[in-house]
Amino acid sequence: MRGKMVRGLYTAYTGMVNEQKRLDVISNNLANSATVGYKTERVANQAFDDVLTVKIRDNSTGYCNQAIGDMSLGVKIGETYTDYSQGAFVETGNTFDLAIDGQGFFTLRCPTKDGNSVTRYTRNSCFKMTQDGYVVDVNGNHLQGSSGDIQVPVDATITIDSAGAIYANGEYVDTLTMTDFEDYDYIEKYGDNLYQVVDGATEKAATCYINQGYTEQSNVNVVSEMVDMITVTRAYEAGQKVMQTVDGMLDASCNSIGRIF
Repeated sequence: MRGKMVRGLYTAYTGMVNEQKRLDVISNNLANSATVGYKTERVANQAFDDVLTVKIRDNSTGYCNQAIGDMSLGVKIGETYTDYSQGAFVETGNTFDLAIDGQGFFTLRCPTKDGNSVTRYTRNSCFKMTQDGYVVDVNGNHLQGSSGDIQVPVDATITIDSAGAIYANGEYVDTLTMTDFEDYDYIEKYGDNLYQVVDGATEKAATCYINQGYTEQSNVNVVSEMVDMITVTRAYEAGQKVMQTVDGMLDASCNSIGRIF
C-alpha cells in the first residue's frame, strides 16, 4: 500500500515538473509578444513507458507471480519546438525595416568573444545603418548580402525591392542573402530571435519576398497563451493537492503502524 502511495507522489511530481516547464515557455512567449519577428514556442508532453504490474507472493494464486495490468509512471517533456508560422505585418515607413513574406531568414555575421565571427539567422526585420554605412541589427550583427557585409552610401536614398536587391539613388549595390532550410528540426534558437544550425542542416533557396518599410510582428496569440497559462496553473495546483493528500495518507499510515508496535 505504501509503495502505491509513494508511486502516487512520484507521478504527481512528474506532472508538476511538466506543468512548470510549460508555464516557463508560456511566460517567455508572453514576454516576447511584442518582439519583432519572434516565433512562438510550444511544449510536447510524453508519458513514460508503461510498466507491467505483477502480483507477487500472493497465497491466493499459490504464491505464483501474476500479471495484473499496466502502470504508468507519469509524464515528461517530449520536446520544445518552435511555431514558424507567419506573423502580421505593420507598416513603419523606415528604410531598413524589412519584413519577410514567406519562408526564409536574414543571414547575419555575428562577432564572437574570441574575435572571430559566426553565421546566424533571424526573422527580426528591424535593421539600422551605422555611420560607416553598414546595415546591422539592434545588436550590431552585420546583415549579409551576396558580397558579404552590406554597406551603402550614408547620404543616398536606399530602396530594396521584393527580391532583396538594394539600390542607392537608383544604382544597384547588393542583394540580400536569404537562407532557408530543408528541415527546421536542424536549426535551434540562439537567444530569443536568432537561430543557428546544428549538424545535419541542409540549406535551400528561400521562397520569400521582402517588404521594405514593414516589420513582421511576433506570431504569439496573447489570448490563447493566457488561456493556456490558466489551464497549466490549475493542473499544477491539482498536482499539489495530490501530493498533499498522499502525504497525509502516508503520515496516517506511519502513525497507525507506530501505535500497533
